[in-house]
Amino acid sequence: MIWIASSGILLHLESMAKMGQERLAYIDWLRGLACLVMFEVHCYDSWLSPTARNTTFYGWSRFGGILPAPLFLFLAGVSVALVTDRMRRKEVPANLIAATTIRRGAQIFGLALLFRVQEFALGWPWSPWTDLLRVDVLNTIGLSIVLMGVVCRLAQARAANALLAGAVALGISMATPPLWTTWRPHWLPWFIESYINGVHIFDKPQSWLFPLFPWAGFAFAGLAVGFILFSDWSLARPGTTVGLIGAAGVGIYYLSMWFDANPVRLFAVYDYWHTGPNFFLARVAILLVLVLLGYAWCRWGPGQWGFSPLIQMGQASLLVYWVHIEFVYGRFSILKKGAQTIWGATFGLLVIFIAMVLLAAARTRWRKRRVSPPAAVPTVPHTAAGASEIIPTLQ
Repeated sequence: MIWIASSGILLHLESMAKMGQERLAYIDWLRGLACLVMFEVHCYDSWLSPTARNTTFYGWSRFGGILPAPLFLFLAGVSVALVTDRMRRKEVPANLIAATTIRRGAQIFGLALLFRVQEFALGWPWSPWTDLLRVDVLNTIGLSIVLMGVVCRLAQARAANALLAGAVALGISMATPPLWTTWRPHWLPWFIESYINGVHIFDKPQSWLFPLFPWAGFAFAGLAVGFILFSDWSLARPGTTVGLIGAAGVGIYYLSMWFDANPVRLFAVYDYWHTGPNFFLARVAILLVLVLLGYAWCRWGPGQWGFSPLIQMGQASLLVYWVHIEFVYGRFSILKKGAQTIWGATFGLLVIFIAMVLLAAARTRWRKRRVSPPAAVPTVPHTAAGASEIIPTLQ
């Protein structure tokens, strides 16, 4: 975040600057954590042999798959709140704020389409042409940012924005079960319907895709939390705020368990693990607790002691996501797919982790050199590495 020292808000901005580094550091750290868990899930999924897959270890490794996509989307929402709040403090017109957010979301969506073209080209001639229209997590992040730009335009107060974003998140989660089953929009072309329920070219929605329902709900949950995190009260009491957010996460988790145990069913088809609003609440609860743990780790723990691999990856997560896919799943996989022992795949995971940290560090260093002004030109201070990038998402 870039601070502007105007006389009317200088003291307020200075008090915010004292807390900015921890705030942005733990957001980057959480994004880096999502990258690490993503590597773990992808590497074991791609490289383990059939024998290694038939183990308890593989089952537990798959459990980590519930975290990366929700965390990426959640942090995209937090970042949109950060940017929206920053621009409002600078009295940027509401229409311009919305246009900036929508444009950024459209850019990420365009990159998602480009990524699909790359994967299709590198997989030729084995890749089916329908893979060009597959709905992946980057597609949903881009469209979610576009939608958040629209929703943020509907309200100007932080409290109203937080309530509206929370309502949209719950609405998306509640609409998911019927949109996957009894209310499926069969009349739409499959490549459009797939953005609603992930049907792709199949006869029913696929759980391995990332349609807007329910995945965009995590982005709006992050948007609601972001407006809470960056309120004046929270900026003056960051520790108390994240403590309350973590406590809310614990409460929401037990509430989701109570809902799930309740015999009353609101939907004709109830699939807890894929479309259930109760599982959505449970994952949001985990994300809220992670906000508290990430903040504590970076402020009071060793999260920022010297070089942090997770913070480094978090500042270049889009590049890391883009590159690692090809070296894990693609033609240039560093290990033979479907043929590794647990130890062999774990070694490959370590190689991927180190390589992606080095790639992120190289990208950060190159960017700093590219934007560094001449020595004689005074620089404008900022609070943390990567803070000047608008809406970092999978940055």
